[in-house]
Order: sequence, then C-alpha cells, then structure tokens
Amino acid sequence: MSEVSKPKPSARDRLRISWRKTRLWLLFAGGILGTIIAINIPFSSETSSILLNVGDVSPQEILAPYAYSYASEVLTSQAQQEAVDAVPNYYDPPDSQVARQQLEGLQAALAVIDSDRVELQEAQTPRDEIVQELTNLEVLQLDEDTAGILLDLLENRWNAIKQEAESVLQQVMRDEIREDRLDEARRTIPAFVGISTALTPGETDLVIELVTNFVAPNALYNDAATQAARDIARQSVAPVVNSYAMGETIIDSGEVVKPLHIEALQAYGLLKPPNRIQDIALISLLIVLLGIALALFTYRVHPAEIRQPRITATLSGLLVIWALAMKAMIPDTGVLPYLFPAATLPILMSVLFSNGLGVTTALVTGVIASYLGSRGHELAIYVILSGTLGALTIGKADRLRAFLWAGLAASTAAVAVIIIFRVPDPATNALGKVTLVGTGIASGMLSAALSMGLLQPLGSLLGVITTMQLYELARPDHPILQLLLRNAPGTYQHSLQVANLAEQAAREIGANPLLTRVGALYHDAGKAVRPQFYIENQLPDQNVHEQLDPTTSAGIILSHVQEGLDLARKHRLPPIIQNFISEHHGTMRANYQYRAALDSVQGDDSRLDSRDFTYPGPRPQSRETALLMLADGVEAKARADTPDDEEALETLVHTVIKDRLDRGQLDNTELTLRDLEIIRHSFVNTLKGIHHPRIRYPSVEDDPQQDALASEPPSTTTPQEP
Repeated sequence: MSEVSKPKPSARDRLRISWRKTRLWLLFAGGILGTIIAINIPFSSETSSILLNVGDVSPQEILAPYAYSYASEVLTSQAQQEAVDAVPNYYDPPDSQVARQQLEGLQAALAVIDSDRVELQEAQTPRDEIVQELTNLEVLQLDEDTAGILLDLLENRWNAIKQEAESVLQQVMRDEIREDRLDEARRTIPAFVGISTALTPGETDLVIELVTNFVAPNALYNDAATQAARDIARQSVAPVVNSYAMGETIIDSGEVVKPLHIEALQAYGLLKPPNRIQDIALISLLIVLLGIALALFTYRVHPAEIRQPRITATLSGLLVIWALAMKAMIPDTGVLPYLFPAATLPILMSVLFSNGLGVTTALVTGVIASYLGSRGHELAIYVILSGTLGALTIGKADRLRAFLWAGLAASTAAVAVIIIFRVPDPATNALGKVTLVGTGIASGMLSAALSMGLLQPLGSLLGVITTMQLYELARPDHPILQLLLRNAPGTYQHSLQVANLAEQAAREIGANPLLTRVGALYHDAGKAVRPQFYIENQLPDQNVHEQLDPTTSAGIILSHVQEGLDLARKHRLPPIIQNFISEHHGTMRANYQYRAALDSVQGDDSRLDSRDFTYPGPRPQSRETALLMLADGVEAKARADTPDDEEALETLVHTVIKDRLDRGQLDNTELTLRDLEIIRHSFVNTLKGIHHPRIRYPSVEDDPQQDALASEPPSTTTPQEP
C-alpha cells in the first residue's frame, strides 16, 4: 500500500526553512567576527607598539621576530671613532728659531741676575729688595731661597752655572719637543747637566731650575694635517653589519636602553607607530579565509552536523575561545607559547567528528599561531604537528589510555620541533633548551587532560555522543534497560536481536557499529510503559488488540515512540540516541490496524484519517538509524514467519529492504545500492545463526524407549541441538 503523500510546504514552512539557512550563515559570520575581535584584543605582552627612548629601562624582553641583518649606523660610527682615535697628531718639524729665542730669553734672565749681584756687592740696593725683584721675574719663577742662593754665589761658581745652563738648554732644544711631550723633555734636563763642568749637587739643581723655565715646544701641532689624516681613516671604515638570529634577545627586561637597541628595534619596524587599521584589515582577511576553508571542509565531510544550529554555534564559540587563548599565550616572548595546549582542540574535533576535522583544525590554529608568535614559522609547525599527531592518535577515545597515548604523541611532536629549531640556535642556552623541552612535554599532556575533561560536556552541548558514553549506555544496568528487562522481557530480547543484526551490518558498510548497537537497545524503550499491548510480551492467544477498535489499537502501537522519547528525556539520553527512537519506524503505517479499519468502513478510505495510523517520524536521517529500521523490520518479520531455509531468509530480507526503499524511508540517508546489498548479505548471515534448521525430537508417544532413557544419564551420542 502506498504511503501518505507529503503535503506541499506552506509559506510559513518555507519561511521557517529559509530562516534556518540564514541562521546558519549568521552563526558562521558571528564565529568569524568573534575570532577577529579576539585576535585583535591588545595584551601587555605584545611588542608591536613599543615606545622606548635612550636611557629608559625596558619593561620586557624583546626578541628578534626573524633573522635579519642590516647596516648599523651606531656600530659604524663607533668603528669610525675608533679609527680616528688611532690616528696620531701631526706636528711640524722642529723650529730652530724657537731654540734661539729660548736661549736669548735665558741669557737675558742671567743678565738680570748679574746686574742684581753687582748692585748687592756695591750696596746700592738693599738685599731684600733685590731678592724680591728676582722672585717677581715672570720668566724665572724663582722662590726667595733660590734667589738668595744665586745672589750669594761666588763669581767663579756663578759663571760656571751660567755657562752650564746655556749649554744644557741648547742641547735639550736640539731635540723635537711637542706640546704634549713638554714634561717629558724637561725630565731629560738632569741627564745633560754636569757633562762639561763639575758641579756640586746644589749647583746642579740651580742649573736644572734655570733651564726648566726656558724649555719650550719647538714642534708645533699641525691641525690641518691631523684632520686630513683622520678624515681618511674615517672614510676607510666599511659599514658595520649587525645581525640577529630569529628569537635572539634584542633587549632584555630591565636593561637600560642604548642607541644600538633603538636602532635594532627601528630596523625591525617595532618602534613604528602601530597602524591599527591596517593590522586589523590583514588579520581579518586571514581569519575570513581560514574560516571559509574550515567551513567548506566541515560542510563537505560532515554536512548533516554542520546544518544543525547548535553544532554550528558551538563550533563558532569554540574557535572564538581558542583564538582568545592563543592571543593571550602565543605573542609572549618566553616559554608561554610552548605551553599552549595546541592539541586540545584537534583531539576534541577528532573524537567528536572525524580525524580529518581534527587535522584541519590543527592546520588552522597553526596558521594563526604563525601570525601571532614572534617565532612564527617555528610556532606554526609546533602547533600543527602537535595537534595533528594528537588528533590521529586518539582513535575512538574509548579508554583513558587513548588520551594518554594522544598526549604522548602530541608531546613527542612538540619536543621534536623544539629540538629541530632550538638545538642549533646559539641564542638559546642549555638551560633554555631543557626548559623548552619540558614545556613541550607539559603542553602535550595538558592537551590530553583538557580534551578528556572537556569531551563529556562538549559532547552533550553539541549533541554528539562519544565512544565512552556509548559504552556506558550499553551497560545492561542502565535504568531504561532494566525497566525493559523487568516490564517487557520479550521487547528486551527483541532489542538484543535487532542490535546484533544492525551492529554486524554497520560494521560491514563502515557505519558506527557501537552507536548502532546502543541505539537499537533503546529503540523500543517506550514499550516498557504498556508492555502487554505488544505481541512479543504477550502469551499465546492473549492478544488484547482483538478487543480494541483499530484506531485505538493503532494509537497505542504508535504511542510507544513518544513514550520512548519521554523516557529518554527523563533519563537524559543523548539526542543522537533519541533519534533512533523517533526514526526507527520513520513515517510507516501500522498496516495491520489500518487494514482492519479499512475493512470496517467497507474499503472507503475517505472515512479514515491516515494520520491515525502513521508513525510521526521523521524518516531515518543517518545510516545508523536506517540500519535500525531495516533490522527491526527483518527481525520482526523473521519472528512472525519463522523461515525454514536460507532461501526463505533471502526472500524475507529482500522483501523488507525493498519495501522500505520503495516507500522512500531511506531517501534521507547516505546508503547506496551497494550498501543495501551488503546489508542484505549481513542480515541473512546473522539470521542463519538464529533461524537455522533444528532436529525434531520424537514425542513420548512415538518413542517406546523414552521411559528407559529418562532414567539413564544422557549418552554422548544423543543428538544435540545445533
């Protein structure tokens, strides 16, 4: 009998469908906008807007964002100054005129002393006045004691001193005497005294004092020649190149800022006033491209999930939160970027959706890290490889050790990247390298711990069930399964048989076998409310539906879907398990009751409301719920028809699958004709183990030896049930 024709959507329904699509786009746009805002929130650890002057104390450590070399004006100026300082002063050759002038000055001073000696001998002038006159001579600078000694010398000793003073001055002035070497020349005077005449020590001192006053530079400084030589030295200095390795410290925290620091920061463009509009535009373009790539991948690989607003909103929110966490940790110049739990989000996406989405998430976060971090390429590879290995290692996440292995894989990738980039780096000392390795290990294990802790609440929020949850739901001590076992043992056994059928077929076609099995266990949970109305729970010849009118009977039969959903919500079964309850009959009719009702109105179907006999649906929306529909129909028909051989089983299974296919119940699933053929073979093979031929034992009346056998132990040759 054909199905009820689906009514044409009303204008209100079309508006609702349009709004659902628009809502998805709004959620997608909101996720991108939120990520852009999170990335552009300023944090104190950023170095893009450094404002420092010479003499300031740096409030933070600043690292070179990439390897770079530049011609340093500061270092070049220092090298030029060193070259200039190495150039000696240039002097003119010794001037003989200076020596004559100084000798004449000495002779004039000696003549004054001669005159004073004569005045003293003739008593023309008092002694004190003569001594005072000598001490006032500017060219001699004698003290009173020395002046008195010169006046009191015997004439022959005075003549010897005069002669020796003139001789010594002439000898000293023959050598080159520069302004900066005048003291050195004066220190050589004692070496020349007493060579030609024998003088007493006191007389020698008088000669030295007299000559010292008249030793003067005879080689004058040549400023023009000196400056020319210095200019040549300055110009001969090649520009000095200053280089920084990626991550090398430009200026340390607490260090006084010097011109070289300012020059390096300017070379990297770190002192330029930040262009916020340009920065926001560039990062916005990057985030939009990454968001589109991630959305397209998710749409292609998980089209059903991405169409659900709750999943789209949650994923958008996760990306915003993750971007905020990256913004807070990645731009730091210490070990904080390497402590970032890069594998957490990829592991969660791998468990909740697929390995492909986990790897894609790792790629997206890695690109963002490369933009944010001071060691962009290194951090990008760090985040991508750590997240990728964690996502690919986690598997089904059905055991605690799965998270441990995923954390170890993420840690291994993180440590490997640190070794590759930091071991050859001379800017990182041994302690820094060991610290980074420990941080990489901590990052991987932190990722595993966070993903394990977030998996349950995130799965509930997304409506995605995890393998660990499925194992918990498959336990027979679950309250709903216990209720079924107590109230409807026949339904419980039926559910087990259906679960076996569906699970084996799911494994054959690559669907989720554990999800299929658990969904099958709960699909008829509503029958536990009124178990006596379902044939598998009734005794022979006690069908209560024979006492009810067809419409009432159909209403009771159909109600087990809603009652099952009520039980599921009461016990908080995940939405994906509730789908098995609502979809396992799709929009099929209760044919037995419908035919009975049709007979009661003499075949006039216009007098019947087909909705009273039709399950509310929806039709199966996934391969797993479609498998349940097929397995449920096959098991029920096999229990009713009790096929005797394999051919009958083949026919039975083929009939059920073809019926559901013809009725369009499988239109919204991804099952192919090849899948249906595999499912058919799987059902037949499983049913053969249940409905295999059995040996018929003779009755007591047919076997005269039954009484004798009953009193003896069973023989090993007694036929057993296969």
